[in-house]
Amino acid sequence: MNVIVQSIHFDADSKLVNFITEKVNKLTVFHDRIISSEVTLRVGSDSERPDNKHVEIRLAVPGNDLFAKRKASSFEEAAVLTVDALRNQVEREKTKAREVR
Repeated sequence: MNVIVQSIHFDADSKLVNFITEKVNKLTVFHDRIISSEVTLRVGSDSERPDNKHVEIRLAVPGNDLFAKRKASSFEEAAVLTVDALRNQVEREKTKAREVR
């Protein structure tokens, strides 16, 4: 799967990009037809709040794309929360597909 990581208004270090890529690639265990994913990292404008790190992930799958976004105090935590939300969506999508057959 092709994982594209974009950081808005800052430069993400390679450790963070590798961490996010590894987490997103684990979603292929739950759905084997994921074409690509786009990850957007953003620091919120409310810099005095501890949970100002935003992560958005869009998965390109046949049919409808799946999307989730979460915020937390670190990009790693927000990425894990976002991937968990997408895993739930992927599992629901596969359950619906099985019921249709």
